[in-house]
Amino acid sequence: MIWAMEVDTVHSELQYEEEYVLLDLDSVSSLFQIPENAPYTLSGLDTMHPVLIIDQKLKAIVSHGFYEKALKLYDKMRRLGVWADGFTLPLVIRACAFMDRSRLCKNVHSHVIQMGFQNHLHVVNELIGMYGKLGRMECALQLFDKMSVRSYVSWNTLVSSYALNYDCDGASEIYNRMELDGLEPNPVTWTSLLSSHARCGRNEKTMELFDMMRVRGTETTAEVLAVVLSVCADMALVDKGKKIHGYVIRGGFREYLFVKNALICMYGKCGDVENAYKLFVLMESKNLVSWNALISSYAESGLCDEAYAIFSQLDAHPVMTPNIISWSAVIQGFSSTGQGEKSLELFRQMQGAGVLPNCVTISSLLSVCAELAAINLGREIHGHVLRALMDGNILVGNGLINMYTKCGSFNEGSRVFENIDSKDLISWNTMIAGYGMHGLGENALRIFHRMVKMGFEPDNVTFIAVLSACSHAGLVTEGRLLFDQMIGVYGVKPQMEHYACMVDLLGRAGLLQEGSNIVKNMPMKPNACVWSALLNSCRMHKNTDIAEETATHIFNLNSEMAGSYMLMSDIYAASGRWEDSAKVRILAKEKGLRKIRGQSSIQVKNKVFVFSAGNTMQAGLELIYTILYHLALQMEREGYVPKMGVSQENTDKELD
Repeated sequence: MIWAMEVDTVHSELQYEEEYVLLDLDSVSSLFQIPENAPYTLSGLDTMHPVLIIDQKLKAIVSHGFYEKALKLYDKMRRLGVWADGFTLPLVIRACAFMDRSRLCKNVHSHVIQMGFQNHLHVVNELIGMYGKLGRMECALQLFDKMSVRSYVSWNTLVSSYALNYDCDGASEIYNRMELDGLEPNPVTWTSLLSSHARCGRNEKTMELFDMMRVRGTETTAEVLAVVLSVCADMALVDKGKKIHGYVIRGGFREYLFVKNALICMYGKCGDVENAYKLFVLMESKNLVSWNALISSYAESGLCDEAYAIFSQLDAHPVMTPNIISWSAVIQGFSSTGQGEKSLELFRQMQGAGVLPNCVTISSLLSVCAELAAINLGREIHGHVLRALMDGNILVGNGLINMYTKCGSFNEGSRVFENIDSKDLISWNTMIAGYGMHGLGENALRIFHRMVKMGFEPDNVTFIAVLSACSHAGLVTEGRLLFDQMIGVYGVKPQMEHYACMVDLLGRAGLLQEGSNIVKNMPMKPNACVWSALLNSCRMHKNTDIAEETATHIFNLNSEMAGSYMLMSDIYAASGRWEDSAKVRILAKEKGLRKIRGQSSIQVKNKVFVFSAGNTMQAGLELIYTILYHLALQMEREGYVPKMGVSQENTDKELD
């Protein structure tokens, strides 16, 4: 009775229809030398050793990735009363694992027990791997512990499963048990162990394990080298990467395509795009990963035009076409270098090419919308996120929070924030920073205290955001308290940015002398940003004495920040010291400093228009000036008195 129920369960899971089981004709024909047009049914198998035939067919189907077909064949086999053996079940279990259907996997496991294969070595090894793919490591470990006999495959499958589930501690524990049982870890074990630590971001430990592996004399594999090269890329260890490159050449691993791709990624992420390009050019055979590795290398180095040139070559390739990774790389590259308009243009082209965006693409586009304050376009992207069921992705969620808060839409930003079930530290930091940049310091503090209460440990970024929020809102007492708590309570050592926030906080409140004392007593040498924060406060409160002392420090640093020179020039001009003001401007000009032009943007009918100060070639400029003229007249009629001071326009012209 139980047997019949299990058959019906699998049958309903697969939604089997009464039809012939379609097989991969080429693979089956080659195995049995049967004509291609022969009907592949299970009738007549009783005279052809049915289990052996089915095993061979299953092997062909599973090896080609036709997992649904494999399970349908298994279903019909059971309905016809053909019993599976120790070769059938591992293939069926493997198909279940790749289908990622938990209920079906459990049912097949029950078949294993009913047919008495619960102690069969190969079957249990596959079950361990199946539960590992499902993320059910407690089941995998339970099966492993009950095994009376284990092979290397048993140990390696379990270590690999822990690696797959980002559990390097679990992988290390099994590795240690393996040694205690008297087994010497083989190259496959080491590959899984190294991979588990690399996937968990424990890069230094990964390098230690690699060195230990070599000291023990374990044979190095191409897979191990690819893992280590990825760690070198993440840690920007170009010298170490070059040593591994030498080992690749000496060890005869140059013909492995995935190793070459890993080398391109390593050089690219380390900023050595020249060597990345050389490797790419010398490759006799390239796949899409090779192209994407080189495109990403240029894009991540800020060489967006070069990245787009490689992308265009790929787009014109006779066989390969850019995929979502290719598009995302160039879109993110232009986005990160402040060329948001180009990113949006590429996104439209990508949509026209029929390529669906992924979470990385969406995150980059939301960043562009945030910088351009293009909230309508951001809402349009948010709609796509909901339709594509991406709203559960934390990267996208954080991007939406950033976009809405930077655009000043706190209701929508807060709604997204509250709907994220598993908030990470970036979620909290983004919300705090969003409130802070708009002067809503009390809201930022409320989110900060709520974050701490929820058990999150604030980091450097958190304190920069919350101290900046206090600065913009004039919350001096609260800012002082948080700065003191950084080390005393949270163990976060203040960095240059934190001191700049404190100087800005005190300076905005008119406590210039206290701010000056903080700068002078810093444990590290203050940079131009810290001094500039103090100088800006001097301009706000018209304190020429402290400003002159501060400016001297900035000029001695040989800073290339034109803004500091302009601040000092404005301070002199505001106090009537026109000659000194002119001297500072001349000094800046002699140093070849150029002031970055101010920009603003506006979105009209889903199109973003960017305006730059001094740009007389802007389309529709005459109409804009006409409207501004009428606005100025209206402001004057309503009693607005403009603030008179040094003409910034003249200052800008002198630096252009």
